[in-house]
Amino acid sequence: MGKYKENSMAAIFQNQAEKLKGKACVAYKKDGAYKDISWEEMNRMVKNLACYLLSLGIKKGDRIGLFSPNRYEWWVADLAIISIGAVNVPVYSTNSPEETEYVLHNSESKLCFVGTEDHLQRVLKVKKKLSKVKNIVIFDEKSKSKNALTLAEVMKKGGAYKKQGDFEKRIKEIKPSDLATIIYTSGTTGNPKGVMLTHDNFCSNVKNIHTIFNRYFNDSEIFLSFLPLSHSLERTSGLYYPIVIGAKVVFAEDVSTLMENFVEVRPTVVISVPRIYEKIHAGIFGKVAEASAIKKAIFSFAMKTAAKNLPYICKGKKRSGLFAIRYNLADKLVYSKLKAKLGLDRLKYAVSGGGPLSVSDAEFFLGMEVIILEGFGLTETTPVTNANIPGNIKLGSVGPAIPQTDIKISDDGEILIKGPQVMKGYFKNPKATKEVFTKDGFFKTGDIGVIDSDGFLSITGRIKDIIVTSGGKNISPQNIENSLKESRFIEQVAILGDRRKYLTALVVPSFDDLKKWAGKENITYTDNGDLITQNEVKKLIQSELDRHTAQYSRVEQIKRFTLLDAEWTQGTGELTPSLKVKRKVIEQKYQKLIDSMYPAE
Repeated sequence: MGKYKENSMAAIFQNQAEKLKGKACVAYKKDGAYKDISWEEMNRMVKNLACYLLSLGIKKGDRIGLFSPNRYEWWVADLAIISIGAVNVPVYSTNSPEETEYVLHNSESKLCFVGTEDHLQRVLKVKKKLSKVKNIVIFDEKSKSKNALTLAEVMKKGGAYKKQGDFEKRIKEIKPSDLATIIYTSGTTGNPKGVMLTHDNFCSNVKNIHTIFNRYFNDSEIFLSFLPLSHSLERTSGLYYPIVIGAKVVFAEDVSTLMENFVEVRPTVVISVPRIYEKIHAGIFGKVAEASAIKKAIFSFAMKTAAKNLPYICKGKKRSGLFAIRYNLADKLVYSKLKAKLGLDRLKYAVSGGGPLSVSDAEFFLGMEVIILEGFGLTETTPVTNANIPGNIKLGSVGPAIPQTDIKISDDGEILIKGPQVMKGYFKNPKATKEVFTKDGFFKTGDIGVIDSDGFLSITGRIKDIIVTSGGKNISPQNIENSLKESRFIEQVAILGDRRKYLTALVVPSFDDLKKWAGKENITYTDNGDLITQNEVKKLIQSELDRHTAQYSRVEQIKRFTLLDAEWTQGTGELTPSLKVKRKVIEQKYQKLIDSMYPAE
């Protein structure tokens, strides 16, 4: 036990910094090389920044905005804010000026940290509407803006603050029930809601995760940080958990350079959303499709071996006899080379959350001992409620509940949760808060699921996404969409058909693979828009739809589909910052196309 009672992540960080001193805490890429920052140096910055905030008169409970991509300064700002009992209000770095204004205005933030000049400009564009935001601090050192102070400038001011002892006093005054953050949900429908999470929400979640995983993780781990820190999954699992175990976190430069950063860093732990695993899986299969016959045969042998390896990996059993020899051969020929090429050769565990991981993606990685542990949670649950554990993995499930977490299924199939990680409520929104809790205090997740006899939870859909056909059949589109994304020719898909006679689909093809296929088939085209009009392409996608939905009932079959010529992104409005599809937006944006698939109605 260190100097501080560990009832906040601020206190835990202080104790760890005191103990680990010169050990590398984080690393970031600068001028082409990765630069370490020690725990001691991180703490010096945290204290100076916290003292700057104290010098401005920031009180306990005051809200402070944090609008930046992942970088070590995000950590410094977060720890400085929560150390003095203030409340961190993270803003997704991809948010528009209007979305940013809503979060800063609704939270009544008094100050805003911004990452880059671009983020500063987005805040300045709406600054007139933000009367409460008195100061802006920019992380980028090169900024010459008159509208913001740089981090270096404010840390200098903090270092000169006369009442340095106030920092320690503020940390000791933090109560577990005090607010630590307000995270605004992505808002797939309507305005985002501010999820109020306390210090105890975070501490209990991290400690209960550690109870399960302390046998598997230690202070020599290297985490690669690329999921948005403004999302609770990365905040809890990729910032606070590494602090608890004393591990090192390396910041990826950007999602666009992620695969290069994997190879450079060779992490031992990653926390990701399914989309990243899908892309890696699809990319590998795309390359195999172009390989020679002999390489295809070797890969096929390796994949069959990987499939046979699943029971050993999932149950933590040791391979023996002829199968052990076969696996070692497949590893030598394929797996080890693939892992080295992808930067996964040191990877112990990969965590998947934020959405359902398809069984085929999980099987692909698990079979060659890239151990993906799928879990479940929501922003409102800080977020982890369930997790698969090494040696006890059930494919298609998100694992049993973590300690101190009570989960049950309501009469209409909804997953209900009670535990110390469940939020305090929605900020300034008692009505919405009341709506998401049952009379006996369980949080209503909005997800539908089943719990098996071993206590493993499986997610089968979301209540608001359920399609009720005009014939009265209830269909969960999520499962069908996941099956379709197993096709290397399908990048994104949305199943439609609510109050209609049959199901239809909007399909964004995987254009890289589609173009390679078109080249082999001697199909000529001018651009993506022209390519998707070709009859051969439509036939290919139809055959993929048929093949990947063969296991579904007649009412779950897709009768018609329309191909789209551009990928859905957050920038174009169809995806949330956590890469979930905004169904309402898609239904509105493509209404004419959707209606055209129902000509008789």
